Amino acid sequence: MGLFGRKETKPRIASVEVGLKAAAGGVSMIGDYYTYTVGSFETLALTLPTVSRSSDLMSSLIGELELKHYTRQWTGERYEEIYLPNEPWMDQLDPTVPQQFVLSNLFRDLWFYGRAFLWVSSRRADDNRPATFQWLPAANIATPNQNGPQYFAMPTEIEFNGVQLDPANVVTFLSPSVGLVWTGNRAVSIALHLDQFADRMATQEQVPGYLQQRGGETMSGDELTDLAEAWAELRKDGSTVGALNDYVEFVEYKKDPGEVNAAQRQYQALELARLCSVPAYLVNAPTPGSSMTYQNAQQARQDLWIFGASQYARAISARLSMNDILPRGRFVEFDYEEALGLVSDNGPMVEPDVPDMEDSPS
Repeated sequence: MGLFGRKETKPRIASVEVGLKAAAGGVSMIGDYYTYTVGSFETLALTLPTVSRSSDLMSSLIGELELKHYTRQWTGERYEEIYLPNEPWMDQLDPTVPQQFVLSNLFRDLWFYGRAFLWVSSRRADDNRPATFQWLPAANIATPNQNGPQYFAMPTEIEFNGVQLDPANVVTFLSPSVGLVWTGNRAVSIALHLDQFADRMATQEQVPGYLQQRGGETMSGDELTDLAEAWAELRKDGSTVGALNDYVEFVEYKKDPGEVNAAQRQYQALELARLCSVPAYLVNAPTPGSSMTYQNAQQARQDLWIFGASQYARAISARLSMNDILPRGRFVEFDYEEALGLVSDNGPMVEPDVPDMEDSPS
């Protein structure tokens, strides 16, 4: 380059990384994945098929939805939504992982803990608004000034694995309902005990019952104990053959405990479906007295959205629309209509006319 030539300059970067050490008071555990954990209640609850299935249904539905960006204009009668091009983070909140991963985990934290968290990993250079994010597990978060189960505002003290974070660099999502960690403790405990009983029954002899002395000299407690242990030892390998004398009789239970347990587990599956805010038929839980006779896949997805997933999806989109993330007057929402089959390539779908029962011929 000549002595008096024009100096070349680099273009201004679109975003700048947030200094983790500065923001976290000198030390940060963010990104040290070996320190990340899952709550003990969450681990136990997800061993129950009804809870696991409910979580999979709603997290997969929310995870596959796309975000739309819009502003609103007053027409004189109502607000009209004018859609805008998406910001880069709207298509991928965290550039290091798929969008579905972040959205699904945000939902699961809202569902279990009543709140979820994103760390602002970089900011725009022009207006200092968030540009990229990283999901932080709620199980690793502590807020000393709000311990739950009900959260009344955004936390002003946030600790991640014991290290204090700057709340300005943490996006907190608040659930519209109290998390399952508190509301589901009793229902999950009952279901776990019923499953444990079923596990024990699966390893017992084929015909449950008890031994009863019918004659002879009355046996002592020790003798009865030895007899029972010998009988159990004989049959623990699944053998159906046993030998008893004239004074001892094997009596089968009139009602199989396994059948009682199966009925109890079916009822508890219905209770867990209620707890998880998922229509019972979607998790194959029995619904006594239900008049529902037919359900197609599209209607099932709509029921899942209306009765379960929508409140959590709206909690996520409403938080991402707040003024610390987007300028005032701009919003994001999930494009759920296409995913639920409410629109087609030709525009909104029209519901078929259903004749009124009172006008129908008898």
